[in-house]
Amino acid sequence: MRNGAQFIRREVMIRLVRAFDEGNLVSEIDKIPILLRPKHGETSRCCLYHDRAVLKYRLMALLGFACEDETDETRTLASYVEEALKTEPTDGAIPLTVCSAGCSSCPDSSFKVTDTCRGCFARPCVYNCPKKAISVVNQQSQIDYSKCIKCGKCMAVCPFNAIVKTTVPCEEVCPVGAIRKDEHGTAQINFDRCIACGKCFNACPFGAIMERSQLLKVLQAIQDPETEVVAMIAPSAYAQFPGSVEQLFSAVSKLGFNDVMEVALGAEMTTAHEAQEFIEKMEEGQPIMTTSCCPAYTGLVHKHLPAFEDKVSSTPSPMVYAARLVREKHPNAKTVFVGPCIAKRFEASHIPEVDYVLTFEEIGVMMAARRIDIISQEPWALTHPANEHARNFAKSCGVTQAVLAELAPEHPNIQVNGKFIDGIDKKTLAMLRAYASGKLPANFLEVMACPGGCVSGPCSLTK
Repeated sequence: MRNGAQFIRREVMIRLVRAFDEGNLVSEIDKIPILLRPKHGETSRCCLYHDRAVLKYRLMALLGFACEDETDETRTLASYVEEALKTEPTDGAIPLTVCSAGCSSCPDSSFKVTDTCRGCFARPCVYNCPKKAISVVNQQSQIDYSKCIKCGKCMAVCPFNAIVKTTVPCEEVCPVGAIRKDEHGTAQINFDRCIACGKCFNACPFGAIMERSQLLKVLQAIQDPETEVVAMIAPSAYAQFPGSVEQLFSAVSKLGFNDVMEVALGAEMTTAHEAQEFIEKMEEGQPIMTTSCCPAYTGLVHKHLPAFEDKVSSTPSPMVYAARLVREKHPNAKTVFVGPCIAKRFEASHIPEVDYVLTFEEIGVMMAARRIDIISQEPWALTHPANEHARNFAKSCGVTQAVLAELAPEHPNIQVNGKFIDGIDKKTLAMLRAYASGKLPANFLEVMACPGGCVSGPCSLTK
């Protein structure tokens, strides 16, 4: 679904890339908010100065900084560029930041009676409210919020759809309750709880939740003639860009990468190891094993259900295996994973094999900024994965299908009762506990944070 937040985010990135390419990023970056919001031009918020402030913080996040860490509001973006070029990559363990200037301080979630209410004789809202919080005054239903428990029964039974729920979008979609308001009403992310699933990033209609990007560090590495840089493209890329997979890889190489690898090659290795691990765990008598490819899911277990961690496969993700393959071929290269996922940046911060993570949006912006047309490229000579299921890792049930195919010829007596959780939400922890206790029967469980799998990741171009 296209929206204005995506448009301005991509426009800012394009201008940053072009200024870097022209060698004048330091001198031009402070002009970008002014050029995008000139005097007497159209504004998105109350005034152009508010818009410019948000654009400044957006550029800070693009440079890898957290908006919350700003201590000097007079500091120029140019100084942030200079610091970013000299320092190590951003802390991927905290991949998101909240721009307080962009946050609308949404009112708390509640149910409201609209003018559509007819004050009907049946009054199901009154009779079905468990706390007697609704009364009818002058033929209009009214909610006593001191009694309301936000159960939603009144909204469900109203025949006129006259009762609506107002929400705080970022809080509503967060599956782990990691977002709350501070004393000023501004959203704050508790990173001790956050699993970097990116649902809040997509849900905020004000674009106030931003990624702490590694785009500048990748541009810097590519520009360095002494640095070898290899891009690793996730299988979920294939439906994201026009043209063929082979043309996409050629286009990525035109960005300055010395080599491009298909992460599906790593998925083959994950499949083989995960299948073997499943056999071993079943032979040991473990009742269930879950997949480990989704870092938002493994983060969920680690932070919110540690007693379930021994049920999670210890097999590394396809990204890790792909990076190891790159190291074998290019021992001194900088590795850049390209995918639709914010949580991959969190995963990469904890492993030595991956140096940077770019999203599909960022790699797409690089091609747009440099006017690289994918469908006009000559096909790249791809090394195709031998396992036909490796490219399906990006879709729900794809991992399960790959593991089943791996087990079938060699272990026909292994019985797999596979289930899957297609998208993490607020009910997921309860479901995992039910699987752990055997209330929901399965011995192989695939879990994806995003409904439909990685193809629906928070930084997908097709969302």
